Amino acid sequence: MLDRITEDVRTAIENDPAADSALTVALTYPGLHAVWGYRIAARLYDAGLALPAHLVAYAVRSITGVEIHPGADVGDRLFVDHGMGTVVGETAIIGDDVQLFHGVTLGGKTSKPVKRHPTVEDDVTIGANATLLGDITIGEGATVGAGAVVVDDVAPGTTVAGVPAEPLDEDEAAAADGDPEEFRRVSC
Repeated sequence: MLDRITEDVRTAIENDPAADSALTVALTYPGLHAVWGYRIAARLYDAGLALPAHLVAYAVRSITGVEIHPGADVGDRLFVDHGMGTVVGETAIIGDDVQLFHGVTLGGKTSKPVKRHPTVEDDVTIGANATLLGDITIGEGATVGAGAVVVDDVAPGTTVAGVPAEPLDEDEAAAADGDPEEFRRVSC
């Protein structure tokens, strides 16, 4: 448990240039607290204790502004930066080393009890206020620009932006801020 906490704090420091100390991150980063609260709720949920799991998730949402359903499947080193308004639905799957900014929604498009939320593979960055809807897959290493609305799969390593989201070619991504990596960092 201590190893996971240390890893989560290290991830926040690596992803947030404003992070000035491990203690500040551990005590004041609501996205980090939301992930830790989710892990407690998910254990309860997996143990068949749905009501206590939902109560923990509700308390975490009330404190952090981040709602992660205890039934979601979240990988390691998820970093939720400025998480206010972020929502992760019940059947969402989030891989390792994913970064979500505030206002991201991983939402469903049906009320049927099926896989109805996005799958986000490893090393994905999703910009502020992006909305991803339905049983879609965001491929490994992809970037979703701020404010994008994504309703279709995104190929690995692709940058998408707009409403509806469309892939940017390398020249468009580079033109956005000089080079694709800088675009990835700034657009989110």
